Amino acid sequence: MLEYTDGMTHTPVEVHDVLFQRLREKFNEAQMVELTATIAWENYRARFNHAFGIEAEGFSEGAYCALPVAAGRVEGVTSAREKA
Repeated sequence: MLEYTDGMTHTPVEVHDVLFQRLREKFNEAQMVELTATIAWENYRARFNHAFGIEAEGFSEGAYCALPVAAGRVEGVTSAREKA
């Protein structure tokens, strides 16, 4: 999916048929439309903001999404779930 997103952000758009077909094997038509529309909207928004010099407000600065601990735990590392 990231390869698809990257290809859509190039000018001109560079999404190869092989990549599109691989995605079609995982997503149905409605899902492909939603995925493509979301990527296109975010690309539009980013370019629009850039053109007007609009920068991040800093609301998410330093924020992150915690990932679940994998099966092979690392010694001394405590997951967010364990801390709660």
